[in-house]
Amino acid sequence: MKPLFKVLSSVSLGITLLASAPVWAQSADSIRNTAEETLEAFNIPGLAVVAVKDGEVILAEGFGVRDIDSGALVNANTLFGIASNTKAFTAAAMATLVEQGKLNWDDKVIDYIPEFRLADPAITQSLTIRDILSHRSGLGLGAGDLMIWPNTDKSTSDIIAGLAHVPIEHGLREGFAYNNLMFLTAGEVIHRVTGMPYRDYIEKTFFEPLNMNESVVGFSHIPKSNNNVAVGTIEMNGELHRFPLDFLEDFGAAGATAASVDDLSNWLITQLQGGVSPSGERLFSEASQQAMWQLTTPLSTSPEAAEQGTYFGGYGMGWFVKDYQGVKRVYHSGGILGMLSLTTLIPEKNFGMVVLSNQQAFGGLSAITEEALEDLLNLPDRDWVEEEQQKYQAFMKRKAEFVVEEPEEIRAALPLQSYAGTYNDAWYGEVEISYEQDKLRINFIHTPMLQGTLEHYNDDTFIVRWNEPLLEADAFIDFSVNRNNEVHSATLEAVAAYTDFSFDFHNLNLKKQKPETAD
Repeated sequence: MKPLFKVLSSVSLGITLLASAPVWAQSADSIRNTAEETLEAFNIPGLAVVAVKDGEVILAEGFGVRDIDSGALVNANTLFGIASNTKAFTAAAMATLVEQGKLNWDDKVIDYIPEFRLADPAITQSLTIRDILSHRSGLGLGAGDLMIWPNTDKSTSDIIAGLAHVPIEHGLREGFAYNNLMFLTAGEVIHRVTGMPYRDYIEKTFFEPLNMNESVVGFSHIPKSNNNVAVGTIEMNGELHRFPLDFLEDFGAAGATAASVDDLSNWLITQLQGGVSPSGERLFSEASQQAMWQLTTPLSTSPEAAEQGTYFGGYGMGWFVKDYQGVKRVYHSGGILGMLSLTTLIPEKNFGMVVLSNQQAFGGLSAITEEALEDLLNLPDRDWVEEEQQKYQAFMKRKAEFVVEEPEEIRAALPLQSYAGTYNDAWYGEVEISYEQDKLRINFIHTPMLQGTLEHYNDDTFIVRWNEPLLEADAFIDFSVNRNNEVHSATLEAVAAYTDFSFDFHNLNLKKQKPETAD
């Protein structure tokens, strides 16, 4: 593919360009064509794409449909859940408070949330704002996410109380482990410092000055009159299934934002202008920008990454950062069941883009982005759509063919009634297992979507089959039995490797509660 991202002069090869000719017309056409190709290649119902260069919007458009039931089209104003791309707003909000002298990056979290505790007292005393924004708290990947995913009835104070019991996997600052609850904690710090709910502070500090009039924090705050909202879909066994969700309402500062590409164009330009909005208003300083983009928690790079021009990378605060083909690449993805997003910034080229999708084929978002960067950086031509399509199809084939291996010897379980009862985990809370119509049923009390049936696997191990198969989160449940054949506890683990990490069943340690006896 020929390079299309060029700052065109008024005279090129002796041909005078018309002043009214769109400078980025070819670039827009290239991105547009890739987006259209991607819809079919990845079975994606709808996409929205925005790209900006040198402070101008190259394109902000929708492709395909926002809802497979209604067939309504995506446009530049369609709201998508941007999930973890919310984290950049959270880090920027914290930066504004640093600039106002209300906190410092290396202040202790307990200075602002005195009741905050992690399972390790030493980490609790040392954990800083910078630590919770850079995924180096010592908590494991997605640890504690079952307190917020799927949606629960837990309040922020419930979640902070539960954090004290979530297992620690690493020492403080020993390495990277992506954790949403630390960003939720950051949102509570913002609340304590400003006296404003996180949502209100983000709207006042960023959405209002950037004219992001459609964007909201929290699905419940989308006006009832606005029906221009994308609905998620999940592909299973070659078919698309409509999967409406509320865009991670419980994720707060970690992932609860809904936005359109029209709104996000102003956010991209502000990022690339070092905190200065398109209208010229400074929202945060260039020093803050560099602090957020500074590699704070390193990540290892593979030989395959080096072959593609990346030799080092890691996480800053609210952003991933890496070198890429000789330039700095700042980026972040976001995902919920049925919906994905990808933001990419190349500061040296003053270029940024966001791709939003109402399907889970991340390769489609990558293909659109990589084709645009190929043009921007004048890289060798590759067919990114075909490459990513092949990987996606191979992945979907593996999922379709996945079966749980049968044990070599199947041993009988105890009478099913033996496993029934109320179980409690120190950080999640109650889980009810009941015996109904010759079957065991499970109910995560705080999570309406997590209800299912237990299917015997072997001995005291069962497989939880959720009522909603599109969760793709079936789990082993292993009961522990004492020498008197009394069940006293249970642990869980996802059956399939492709289950989303936010289903952190493996962090649960369920203790069976003794029935209350009448006085």
